[in-house]
Amino acid sequence: MRRSVTLLLNIAHAIDHLFLLIFATAVGAIATDFGLARWEDLMPYGAGAFLLFGLGSLPAGKLGDQWGRRQMMLVFFLGMGASALLISLTQGPWQLAAALTLMGAFASIYHPVGIPMLVQRAEKPGAAIGVNGLSGNLGIAAAAIVTGFLVQHAGWRAAFAVPGIACFVVGALFWWRTPHETEPPAQRTRKTAPALPPGQLTRVLLVMTLASASGGLIFNLTTNGNGQMLGERLMALAHDPSTLGLLLGAVYAVASVAQVIVGRLIDRYPLKPIWLVVVLAQAPMLAAAAVAPGWWAWLALLGSMVFIFGAIPFTDATIVRFVDDRMRSRVAGVRLAVSLAISSAAVWALGPAVKAAGFATLFAVMAGVALFTAALLTLLPAEPRKETAA
Repeated sequence: MRRSVTLLLNIAHAIDHLFLLIFATAVGAIATDFGLARWEDLMPYGAGAFLLFGLGSLPAGKLGDQWGRRQMMLVFFLGMGASALLISLTQGPWQLAAALTLMGAFASIYHPVGIPMLVQRAEKPGAAIGVNGLSGNLGIAAAAIVTGFLVQHAGWRAAFAVPGIACFVVGALFWWRTPHETEPPAQRTRKTAPALPPGQLTRVLLVMTLASASGGLIFNLTTNGNGQMLGERLMALAHDPSTLGLLLGAVYAVASVAQVIVGRLIDRYPLKPIWLVVVLAQAPMLAAAAVAPGWWAWLALLGSMVFIFGAIPFTDATIVRFVDDRMRSRVAGVRLAVSLAISSAAVWALGPAVKAAGFATLFAVMAGVALFTAALLTLLPAEPRKETAA
């Protein structure tokens, strides 16, 4: 694959996560503009985007395998740019909810299509997934920094419109630089045999999906709530979205490096022990963030996000390691449809939960969810030795 195509696929991952978190970063300004007293009251209107982000993965994965991954990525760029411009024109909560849901449908294309396209010929898929994960989480960091800057200096509508226009530009570059596929992945004759027998493969995919769902709850609750949590703990900066955005962006930028490290480890060692250690480390960090005051909360949040982001590459690496490339988009689509549909409840519940119990309780509950995820991972079977798989 051309380096330019690899670069554009990584940029697309950044776009995917950036767009999904603009709303969470700008929610306070949007609530004020729409006449709502509290940001928590507007937060449930964004749940549809994350619900479609999950459910849309199923048809997106099927079309990626059977129609073509390049074509689906072009739909991704066009749809994301158009929906972002549409969001910038909304005039009330329900219009906003509808436009965000539409964006979620287009955002669902990337993970089951873009990542299999990226790794289909990679010699070191773990490293490729790690760099791709870094790119996606730099998009999360950019959402905090760019959105905070645009909200403060140009208003919340510009925070959607400017990235929307940029998405069209990246999509045009992708159309220009990416060669046409000679045939859809499902029609290829080359086979990459799974390394496990069918019964164990089913067990792996089931555990992976459930662990992804519980891990996704933590990911959605933190990435959508961290900005408001820091504003609460650092009261002096509560009315300075630009500075808060920089602090939050620094957390995400540093934490994103964990994915590169994990990706390289995945290429060298079995998945299960590394995955288990990374998930177990989330629990004490989240527990510390639940009670830490002031700048200690920022440090605890940084530690939490290092291990939350570090856990992300494992699900895609599992699919790459055990699933034939001709059906990877469909398998990824099923996994994402189940796990993201469940974890999308976090976005709906975030505002009411914080309003009722506060961030301390929320982070303590997330520490418990991390322990539950670790318990699920103990059910993964041991991987066969490479010579056995061969």
